[in-house]
Amino acid sequence: MGNNAMRSNFELLAPGGDIESIKAAIVAGADAIYCGLDNFNARNRATNITFEDLNGIVRVAHQRDCKIFLTLNIMILESEIPAVIRLLNKLVNTKIDGVILQDLGLFHLIKQHFPTLDVHASTQVNSHNEGQILFMGQLNASRVNLSRELNIKEIKHLAQFGHQHNVLMEVFVHGSYCIGFSGLCYISSAKNGNSGNRGRCSQPCRDQYQTTAVGKDYPLNMKDNSAFSNLEVLADAGVYSLKVEGRIKKSHYVYTVVDNWSRQLDNYCNQKPLLADTRELYTVFNRDFSNSYLMGDINKAMFIDNPRDNSVDHFAQIADAKSETEIQAVKRKLYDDKTTIIKTVEERIADLDISLLALELTIIGQVGQPLIIQVTTPLQQFEVTSTSLLRQSDNTVLDSDCFEKRFRSLNNGEYLLSPIDLSQLAADVVVPFKELTQMRDQIACVLNGNQPLVEAFELPKAIRKPIVEMTPRLSVLIANPADIEAVSQPDTAVYYQLPEAMAMEGLKLVSLFQDNPHLIPWFPAILIGENYQATVTFLEQVKPSRIVTNNSGVGYVAHQLGLAWVAGPQMNISNSLSLECLQQEFGCVGAFISNEIKRSQIKPIAAPAGFELYYSIYHPMMLLMSRQCLFHQTVGCKKKRFDDKCLRKCDKSASIINLTEASFVVDKQRGDHNALYSPENFLNLDIVTEIQNKFTGFMIDLRDIKTETEVNADKAMVVSLFDTYIHGDINARQILEQTIVGTICQQYKKGL
Repeated sequence: MGNNAMRSNFELLAPGGDIESIKAAIVAGADAIYCGLDNFNARNRATNITFEDLNGIVRVAHQRDCKIFLTLNIMILESEIPAVIRLLNKLVNTKIDGVILQDLGLFHLIKQHFPTLDVHASTQVNSHNEGQILFMGQLNASRVNLSRELNIKEIKHLAQFGHQHNVLMEVFVHGSYCIGFSGLCYISSAKNGNSGNRGRCSQPCRDQYQTTAVGKDYPLNMKDNSAFSNLEVLADAGVYSLKVEGRIKKSHYVYTVVDNWSRQLDNYCNQKPLLADTRELYTVFNRDFSNSYLMGDINKAMFIDNPRDNSVDHFAQIADAKSETEIQAVKRKLYDDKTTIIKTVEERIADLDISLLALELTIIGQVGQPLIIQVTTPLQQFEVTSTSLLRQSDNTVLDSDCFEKRFRSLNNGEYLLSPIDLSQLAADVVVPFKELTQMRDQIACVLNGNQPLVEAFELPKAIRKPIVEMTPRLSVLIANPADIEAVSQPDTAVYYQLPEAMAMEGLKLVSLFQDNPHLIPWFPAILIGENYQATVTFLEQVKPSRIVTNNSGVGYVAHQLGLAWVAGPQMNISNSLSLECLQQEFGCVGAFISNEIKRSQIKPIAAPAGFELYYSIYHPMMLLMSRQCLFHQTVGCKKKRFDDKCLRKCDKSASIINLTEASFVVDKQRGDHNALYSPENFLNLDIVTEIQNKFTGFMIDLRDIKTETEVNADKAMVVSLFDTYIHGDINARQILEQTIVGTICQQYKKGL
């Protein structure tokens, strides 16, 4: 069923991993589709589309009132900046409806130099508080995709807040759930170099593990998300865009899900009863469904001990099929139903033609008359005329070479220029060549929907700054008041990790920082609802001289309060444009460079004048953080659901081992969400000697996270050894390597 006028308050946003899926989404009733080109997008495993396909896709979609958003939602490396600018120079002259971004440098670049492009904040930005909405709004994001983990009350609050600040909210309503918060999941990156922040996630959370204590083989595998029965509460919350996940799913999946959701939306908008029949949604790929995050009920029923398609199991259960014959009958019926869907999709998309449009130019003119160029495409016909009159010439004349050379740029990703017809042009005539250029630009403007083409932007050549020799300063991260005295050494900065459950500890923490004014608060990446509000109150009361934050919303507030702030390592900074963005837009004084990138990717990054650069050389490697409880599926937990009390009070750890013998540590600190860690800590001593005169400081993380790395010295001694090493005593390296045993440094070697 197609779109209707009543749906203007909503957008049904569909995935398009390949051309067939995009066409399927269009005919199924999508209001918009998000798709990626074959580079710079966060679904490398999707087939994706070429730039040549893009204009045809946009044309076909627009003919059916469907928008096309392009995903450029990955971290950008310094070496890729010229290529991404070349791409933007092309995109800005297409009719795409917007781009979806993760990288702060890309937001900054588009705001400064490509302001006609509408930008949306990707799920990879992980937005879940008011400050982040304001942060993204300042970067001209017209829309923010909210964290999948939020409940309807939290979503409603942010949607209403967004409406007050001209930022729309987008929510995933159907498709895969991730076990970890998006943008903060490094498990695939650390395990095999396939970073989720580069669209290469190999989904190790779906892997089989050695059977856990509670008998689970797939302890990190969650059911799929479906809010199909919750449209009324989403509408009441003020959510604008309802997003379906699935850019690596097939066209029959996309068609079925979008068609069902489209009919559901039409029923809602026309005040008809909502659909309750979910048979078709269960017919295509699913891992069973849950809406528990949306309902604020984080329970163990959200997991399923099978990452593969659940369709057969679902229908076998409904049919009470137990014998092999009965199950085969269920499989046959499913196969037939899927075949019918596939045939339906093929028939319905058959007449959607995305091929290039023929562009014909007929050149007409006699001496003493203006030059006329007649333009014909399958969609329109028009002509442009020269200002000057044609005159006879013995020298340079208007011939086929001259026209082909000047008009070949019309042969772009949307049009295919036919041989130019000169049969109605007199011989040996000429007009000023600059008028030919003007006529070409006039034609391009009309073909571009009467929009003049945007001039190409070129990044100015970077001015090489003289290298200033500097001695980096050591900083140390702790999370226990008992460690303050041991690590507080001369010329060492002390960061103190604040909990994600800020609301419970607010007053206690205010007095801790007032009693220890040298402590620098270190804010976590996840601060939701009252915990974000408590963070704002903390900043207003303590007014620390500087902070480090992994949450952009806290950075925004710090800037408003006039506090110096540094962007933490989980803000995924990997290029100079991001540093420029942080400094110019938000008064940021420094940033940690991402630990995901390698030496050759770090070296070319240049900080703006007066901007500080940091890097963590030793830390427990957090692989993912989850709003779920990771103990339900591993060692078990008596509580049926994860709630605020669990967040505040629970602290325990466990480990899981997958079938390739890789083990992971499950850790829960009091006041923090569940996290998964690598068994070995990250240690990178090479960077200190290999990349000199770039970093203002190096950090070591001495929080008490129980990994398998052995540290054979007390914290005061460890701080002293690192301090000696970064100040140039090479001998300290050997002692450090003997003191800290069982570490890894693969990310620095592999990079992105």
